[in-house]
Amino acid sequence: MSALLGGCAPAACELCPRRCRADRAQGARGICGADGTLKIARAALHFWEEPPISGEAGSGTVFFSGCPLKCVYCQNHEISTGNFGLEVAPERLVEIMLELEDQGALNINLVTATHYAHLLPAALAAARERGLTVPIVYNTSGYELVEAVRELGDLVDIWLTDFKYADPALGRALSHVDDYPAVAARALAQMTAELARRGGAAERRDGTWTRGIIVRHLVLPGHADDSCRVLDLIWQTVGDVPISVMNQYTPNAAMRAAGGDLARAVTDDEYELVLDHADDLGFTQLFWQEGGAVDESFTPAFDTTGVLERADR
Repeated sequence: MSALLGGCAPAACELCPRRCRADRAQGARGICGADGTLKIARAALHFWEEPPISGEAGSGTVFFSGCPLKCVYCQNHEISTGNFGLEVAPERLVEIMLELEDQGALNINLVTATHYAHLLPAALAAARERGLTVPIVYNTSGYELVEAVRELGDLVDIWLTDFKYADPALGRALSHVDDYPAVAARALAQMTAELARRGGAAERRDGTWTRGIIVRHLVLPGHADDSCRVLDLIWQTVGDVPISVMNQYTPNAAMRAAGGDLARAVTDDEYELVLDHADDLGFTQLFWQEGGAVDESFTPAFDTTGVLERADR
């Protein structure tokens, strides 16, 4: 087992590119908000991922509390920065994954697990030993260390990764990191390399995936030009990879109060501009959303569903 994903709470945490070196083993909280305990906000079937991920049966999503990024417009802000969730033992994560498969989940979808990646090798090994058979989806902001991606390469079957910004200044202003584009590009290159090493994409007869990668990009109002540059950067980094261009941006209360472009939805013209650019670049597998995708239903209720042991619910 590696030093990075070693199984214990880090004494000087360097699990994410921030490398804040918080002594989480002694209860200090990193920039992500996590200390030495595992915290989960929701575990349930989710039907709103891309079709190869959710299918008809749903994706077994596990929403972890906290996040290394601090996106001002985050739609999951209750858990990403609000520290909402329940503390559970790592053994409970194993049980949750098995319970989700029992409910018919097509996969186990680990949402923002970056700051708990040290727990994943042991948890996934234990779940497999107890009969877990479905693929593992790693659902990430894209702000990942190459070393972490490499060490997860034999555990993750489907990479569901964001690529948020091409302009470092935009990443600094909206997510409080100075190096997002460069970090995300390196991580994406490693994810595609890990997928290739495993034999490339694979799917079931119904078209749902057992291995693969999707690069997601959320178009932000007033920033369609940066979205086009994001697509350029993805193309330059890994070429023709499946992408998901989303127009579901929904301003949270803070953005509505602040005003400006981020207080509104993406316009049809902005979204079409980005989709047209994807076509012009040559992307052959493009997931897109029809008009009216801005809907609170895309944000699940963070009410600790599925987190407690069955006897306690």
